[in-house]
Amino acid sequence: MSLKVAYIPEHFSTPLFLAEKHEFYKEANLSIEFIPVPEGSGRLIKLLNSKEVDLAIGLTEAFIADISKGNNQLKILDTYVNSPLLWSISTGFNRDEISNTEDLKKFGKVGISRIGSGSYVMSFVLAHQLGFQKFEEFKICSNFKNLRNSVNHSGSDDIENSDFFMWEYFTSKKYYDNNEIKKIGEIYTPWPSWVIVGSSTSIETKSKEISNFIKAVNKGINYFNNHLDEAIEYIGNNLDYSIEDAKNWTKTVEFNSEIGEKPLDWDKIVTKTTNVLKDAGVLKDEDDKIINERLESNVYKTNI
Repeated sequence: MSLKVAYIPEHFSTPLFLAEKHEFYKEANLSIEFIPVPEGSGRLIKLLNSKEVDLAIGLTEAFIADISKGNNQLKILDTYVNSPLLWSISTGFNRDEISNTEDLKKFGKVGISRIGSGSYVMSFVLAHQLGFQKFEEFKICSNFKNLRNSVNHSGSDDIENSDFFMWEYFTSKKYYDNNEIKKIGEIYTPWPSWVIVGSSTSIETKSKEISNFIKAVNKGINYFNNHLDEAIEYIGNNLDYSIEDAKNWTKTVEFNSEIGEKPLDWDKIVTKTTNVLKDAGVLKDEDDKIINERLESNVYKTNI
């Protein structure tokens, strides 16, 4: 049986492909088609909604926000990465008028991949840290390359100019090193950073295959943890990172090596994320009781 799995082609995907290399899927009688989605979690949600993929791995806050707003086409299965995500705050390399996050009170056009994506949600968290409710202007850029062009005002006519954007730190670092963009700050998610999410339809029709996939991913994570040199080499050879950056990243990341083996941490994944989304204004028009009902229905509490 085959599964289509959407993922963001960054270093966090490494255990998935170590599992493929060492035939953990094959051992489980699975054929996996991986669908790379550089646009981010917003695009993952669209693919799940349209049933083009069975599973997706993306940012916690984007999926919690979408479910809270009424999307019942997907279900969060469990945490994929336990550690928080470090978002880097970037502007154009030659934007001398912007040197730190305080300057964003004056230059506040936010580049985002999509409304509702992680880059969108975290802008509300940043605004709260800076002492105001939200940024007022959002420029939708679809992907990381367009975001870099947007802050440098160097894109095509269909990419709007922005003042800053947020993206994962180690993915951004290469472009600090080559003087394409400039780092002006950083911010951590207040929750574990990545989750595995399934299409509601696929969970009903392919439950055994999904369970076997999860077991194979656990093997891939354990292999990653015990063979860091091989993981670093894979990242350096196959993804857009230097060996040094890959090495440093492995010191910061903690994957969930027990996916589906024990109940999801409801407080960390659901309660904490939802509370921050409410405080940040992302869910300000939603009724608390309805939000709770939606989350109760669409986030797994027990083993997969």
